[in-house]
Formats: sequence, structure tokens, C-alpha cells
Amino acid sequence: MDRDLKPTEIKQSGSIELNLLHYARALPPASLQDAQIQAGTPIYDINGTVLFHRCPLDQKGVPAGYADIAANTVFGSPLIALAPLAIWNDRAILAQGQEALRMRAAETSNKKIIAYDEIRFVAFSYPKIALQFLKGKTEVLMLECFTWVPVPAARDSKRKKLEPANFERWSLLDETPEARKKANHKNFEDRIKAYAKDEFSGARTGLISLQVIPPTVILLKPTRSYEIHYSGRTNDHHVCYELRGQETNVWCVAASTQMLLDFYRYNYPQTRIAQQLGLGTLANPNGLPYARVGDVVTQLHAMSSNALAATMLTNPTFSQFTSELDHNRPMISFIPGHSRTVAGYTEAWLQIILTGSGFRGLLVYDPWPPNAGVITRWENFDTQTYQYAYTAQVTTI
Repeated sequence: MDRDLKPTEIKQSGSIELNLLHYARALPPASLQDAQIQAGTPIYDINGTVLFHRCPLDQKGVPAGYADIAANTVFGSPLIALAPLAIWNDRAILAQGQEALRMRAAETSNKKIIAYDEIRFVAFSYPKIALQFLKGKTEVLMLECFTWVPVPAARDSKRKKLEPANFERWSLLDETPEARKKANHKNFEDRIKAYAKDEFSGARTGLISLQVIPPTVILLKPTRSYEIHYSGRTNDHHVCYELRGQETNVWCVAASTQMLLDFYRYNYPQTRIAQQLGLGTLANPNGLPYARVGDVVTQLHAMSSNALAATMLTNPTFSQFTSELDHNRPMISFIPGHSRTVAGYTEAWLQIILTGSGFRGLLVYDPWPPNAGVITRWENFDTQTYQYAYTAQVTTI
């Protein structure tokens, strides 16, 4: 069970959630104050349903990142993710995609692919995004954003749901289990009902400010957050974790492994890590199949000469993430068809948010898009599917 949200519900619920997150001090104090939510770009599921809107944030004329706000109750919560350091310019991306399409048409002598009448942003493998070019509602081509590589047609296979390859189109709506859809739908509707109260009228406008949350909203307990540091001495050490973009569109596991190893000062080039994991070469890359998820543990041991003791967690919980991060240990996180790393968390409990667990967010260092990556602060833990996680602990000194 799920439903599409009305445009007013999308803007208002997203605005309230961002204001509550700001109110709870889950972000640096000045990072969102007086920011304004701009009109969002609709991001579609491959089945044609709008999944969410990617909304740029403007802070007095200065870009302040973007927020992904749900357009469907399948996520269970309005605020999906916030990336305050990233830039989202849909017009520039559309222009790049159209030029890439023209070049492909010229290279292949296929002029039919430029006879489109509609372009959509599509989460072809959530959260990865592509441009879909349509003619009369029929796809003529789909190009992965930023690499402009054609996205393969949907596979006619008997693979398990939510176990796609690293570069495969699949539908989040069609593959989410019905039981989870039902629970998420209820959680979402409960929030929408709570946010309909008149006391939240000031927080629905799209302005993010400490002045728009009514004094009746209280923190049930202090917001707790942690971010990976060079050592456990957080008072005199700056944050020490670096983003690595994946060097091909299927090397997310290699890039994630690289980020974790870099933290422990094992500085391998991504090509070497890919070789160790059996992911091919830059010229002929391939992804890591689900049958070999244990290889990450094996290679973390091998590439550290067994100085790191690695562990794989299946269906990791939020408390497992926070426990490892509290010990200053970053983690690799597998979601359907993709791998990233996690280097921090936040947890906010507000009186008004009593469904689920308030807001539980992860600081995600995502290697996609290729050769760039993006830092998400925060990814709403309760809106994502976490299949595996990997941690590493120093055992040899």
C-alpha cells in the first residue's frame, strides 16, 4: 500500500521536517538558518510514478545544497535525505544530457533517438539518477546522469527482489515488499496528520528558521550526533574522512573499500582494489555480484596484511551503525544495487515525531556519481534498505 502525495503535501511536509531537524540542532547552527526551499525537480520511478522531488536550498542568494522530499508514502517519512554541500542544477544537467544524446545520435547514425518530446529524471536504480528521453510516452533512450552511458533495458531474470546488479534498472515501488509499504504508508500518514495542526502553519512556507517552530515542540532528549575523527579525541582533532568517487559506473564497492582503507592509511589506488575484488579493469569493469559479498571482508584482511579484523553484518540496524561509529570506525554500507560508506550519524527525538524513531540519520559518503561522489548529511535511515554493512577494527599495532 502506498499513495502519491499532493503538491501541497510535498512542500509542507518537507518544510516542516527540515525545520524540525534544524530546530533539533542536528546540523551546524548556521548551515540552514534562513534557507529557502526552492521548487523541486520531480524524480520518477521507472514505472512512471514520481518518487520524490529534489529541492535546491537557497540561503540569501547562496546555494545551500538540496533536500530530497518524498512524493510517495513508500518512503515512510517526508524527508529522505539532505545534502547541504552538494549542488543541484537541473537545467545544467538537462543541457548536458541533451548534448550527450545529440553526440550519440551522430556517432550511431541513429537520428530517431533525438525525436523526443519529453525528458524525465528517473531513479533507475534508487538513488542513482538518469535522464529518460520519451516520444509519446515511449522511451527512446535512457542515459545515466553525468556519465551519459545508456542504461540497459530491464533484465528478464529470476533474481531476488532488491538484489539488482550495480548498473541495472529496477523499480523501487515494484520491488519494495508489501508489508514494508503498508507500515511506511501508516507512518507517513501519521506524520501528515500531525503536521496538519495550525501550530505548524509557519513551518510550511519553505523558509527554514528557528523562529517558525512553536515553543510547544520540545526535545524529548538531547540530539546526539557523531562524526568520524582522526582519533577518539574529538576536542582537538578535526574531521578526518575523505570522499572517493567511483572511477567507473560499476565500481562503487571498490570506491567504498578505498574510502575505508584510506581512513586506516592503507592507500591503494582504486584500480588495485578493483583487481583484488575481481572487478575487472577501467576498460572492462564489472560489479560485485551478491554471491560474492563476503569478498569485501576477505580483501580488507588481505590488503591490511590482517592488521584489520573485518566483519560483515546482514540487515544492519541503526544501533549497529552507531555502535561502530561511536568507536570511531567508519563502515561500508550496501543498499540494493549500490555501495557507499558511512562516517557519522545523528538522532533527534521531538515531541511531535512519535511515529517510528523520530529522525535517525546517517552521514553517507556516496561514490556515485562516478569520479565525483556526494556527501549526504543526513540520509534518513528509516527510508532506505540496508542489506549489508562492513566494519574494520585494528587488531595489530
